[in-house]
Amino acid sequence: MPIGGSRGVPSGRVPNGPPPGRFRGVTRRGERAAGLRETLASSKLLSYTMLGVLKRPIVVTADINLNVVALTGVGLLSRLWQLSYPRAVVFDEVYYGQYISFYMKRIFFLDDSGPPFGHMLLALGGYLGGFDGNFLWNRIGAEYSSNVPVWSLRLLPALAGALSVPMAYQIVSELHFSHSAAMGAALLMLIENALITQSRLMLLESLLIFFNLLAVLSYLKFFNSQKHSPFSLHWWSWLMLTGVACSCAVGIKYMGVFTYLLVLGVAAFHAWHLIGDQTLSNGRVFSHLLARAVALLGVPVILYLLLFYVHLMLLYRSGPHDQIMSSAFQASLEGGLARITQGQPLEVAFGSQVTLRSVFGKPLPCWLHSHQSTYPMIYDNGRGSSHQQQVTCYPFKDVNNWWIVKDPGRHQLVVNSPLRPVRHGDVVQLVHGMTARLLNTHDVAAPLSPHAQEVSCYIDYNISMPAQNLWRLDIVNRESDRDVWKTILSEVRFVHVNTSAVLKLSGAHLPDWGFRQLEIVGEKLSRGHHGSMVWNVEEHRYGKSQEQRERELELHSPTEVDISRNLSFMARFSELQWRMLTLRTEDSEHRYSSTPLQWVTLDTSIAYWLHPKTSAQIHLLGNVVIWASASLATAAYTLLFFWYLLRRRRNVCDLPEDAWQHWALAGALCIGGWALNYLPFFLMEKTLFLYHYLPALTFQILLLPMVLQHVSDYLCRSQLQRSLLSALVIAWFSTACHVSNMLRPLTYGDRPLSPSELQALRWKDSWDILIRKH
Repeated sequence: MPIGGSRGVPSGRVPNGPPPGRFRGVTRRGERAAGLRETLASSKLLSYTMLGVLKRPIVVTADINLNVVALTGVGLLSRLWQLSYPRAVVFDEVYYGQYISFYMKRIFFLDDSGPPFGHMLLALGGYLGGFDGNFLWNRIGAEYSSNVPVWSLRLLPALAGALSVPMAYQIVSELHFSHSAAMGAALLMLIENALITQSRLMLLESLLIFFNLLAVLSYLKFFNSQKHSPFSLHWWSWLMLTGVACSCAVGIKYMGVFTYLLVLGVAAFHAWHLIGDQTLSNGRVFSHLLARAVALLGVPVILYLLLFYVHLMLLYRSGPHDQIMSSAFQASLEGGLARITQGQPLEVAFGSQVTLRSVFGKPLPCWLHSHQSTYPMIYDNGRGSSHQQQVTCYPFKDVNNWWIVKDPGRHQLVVNSPLRPVRHGDVVQLVHGMTARLLNTHDVAAPLSPHAQEVSCYIDYNISMPAQNLWRLDIVNRESDRDVWKTILSEVRFVHVNTSAVLKLSGAHLPDWGFRQLEIVGEKLSRGHHGSMVWNVEEHRYGKSQEQRERELELHSPTEVDISRNLSFMARFSELQWRMLTLRTEDSEHRYSSTPLQWVTLDTSIAYWLHPKTSAQIHLLGNVVIWASASLATAAYTLLFFWYLLRRRRNVCDLPEDAWQHWALAGALCIGGWALNYLPFFLMEKTLFLYHYLPALTFQILLLPMVLQHVSDYLCRSQLQRSLLSALVIAWFSTACHVSNMLRPLTYGDRPLSPSELQALRWKDSWDILIRKH
């Protein structure tokens, strides 16, 4: 067979083609010609397109719900009207304003009421308004100085309150109820007096309510797009926004976790049904579950960490709350302890001079301390003591807090060269720097804790009581059994060699003979590593003076600077989160505190502000018609739901399947949201106020028009009954509007009322409306 081809074409020739030597050149010219023709065609197409644009305009169509626009407008009007009035500190603005100033000055603070996102949003308003943080937040009613941008500081809470109105409309619509029911929910949110009052001030509740509603709305939009366009951009956007809103709600107040749990519960229920959908492949089901896990679990965690990262990045300066935190945390801040400890020697060696801080920090942050005073020979209860030198825990920095780490086998009290670091398990002696006496404990009962041993600095009285001053170092957070004792970073216990007692802060305040300082004991029955037994080195220097007088001068001098250390973000986040969860200030009874039972019946109010000269005042006071109706709707829904459930168990279906699904979902979100945001307060041991009920109230308000529509659609048997119900609803809503208008002077505080008018508004004796007597 010829090589050239199957039909006998000579080798090297192409059938019906040019000679071999000219083939490539012709091909390139053909390609260039083809490319030129394509370029000309593209140019013509572009020209025609541009001519088309010139001849006819580009039209973008968008669906705009004018109801939402109108509700947003009236919501903004109700919340932004005279927003900077009163130009004075109103109730808890005195509390949150301090934190805004700290943000403006980049000063670290700790608020045990919750995470920092809400404070950051308030501070953002101050930043946008040019606030420099210079204002003394010390008194409710104090007039704001000219440098305080009151309107900007109150803007974000007001916007959140205003946007909650159209969101209520959209939530009810997404639950497949009528336009009338959706408008009813939005209008009730619009005219509810307590919601108006709370959203017009520098407070957090309206922000929390906004993100609660946003989380619910986003999930409903995601859920409704599930059947038509799963994994579309629209589907992903609403799912991710659900996770973001949940994280923001938790980031504002820990109460936000209740709504987060509500959304997770509903999503888990829907996911369970999704798993049973036989029309979906296993891979498709897995994709759905993975998407939900990422959006509703992963995204909130990442965003929550990000909020704290920004918080700690902004607040890098030392402040008044430093002492609550550990020495390592304090040393990571600019100024304060960092000026003392930054760059100290890292490794503690024999001869080191140290101050030892109690890691527990309760009841007060304090340092191991001694002074020349001794324990009384006989205590008030008749028990005797060793009459040795007192050892206490002192809540202030003092030269008597310094101790020297001594090698029991040597006499030197200085760091030799090369230095010998102290390691886990080493036996040491602790010498009090100013008195040169050794830390000691023995079988003598402690002054206030007779079950524990007394801790003292040993004085040789030439009696049969030998010194017992050997302590074994136990590094609690060690990574290996040969870890070196490190400044700030190591948390250590001191275990007495002779008796196995552990050096412990009992927390009891000594009597006057102990200068009201905190008791230190040797605890024999020690299980685990309780924080009261753990210490860390806060200040540290390498001792250089062997003579006592020179050493005293050395102890009075500033610590040396050598090495710098910083905590990682996760270490600082973990500690800050733990302090927020565990730190509790002593709750004192407040004049306006209340119980959860008083909230439902509105048997309480809060006087937020009183004009210094007139009777104009602002009260947190709810619309009694709306509150009572919302509670009745909650009870009515619960009864109807269980009635339907029982009848369905008997195969009697009063509602079509779609209507039943919508009815059940509405109840799960609204009744569940109310219960989760209300019932936990019965278990809380903290001072409670009426505004704590507002997030739960919003879910009841959403439910109220849906119950009314259900009664009209399924319980009214005739057109006459429906007409009568409509007339009653109109009369009821008119009454709610009338009550809202009557309470308006107490909601906005912009009009003084006469004593008789104020007395007429005191519909309940428990309402503390202020009436001037003059």
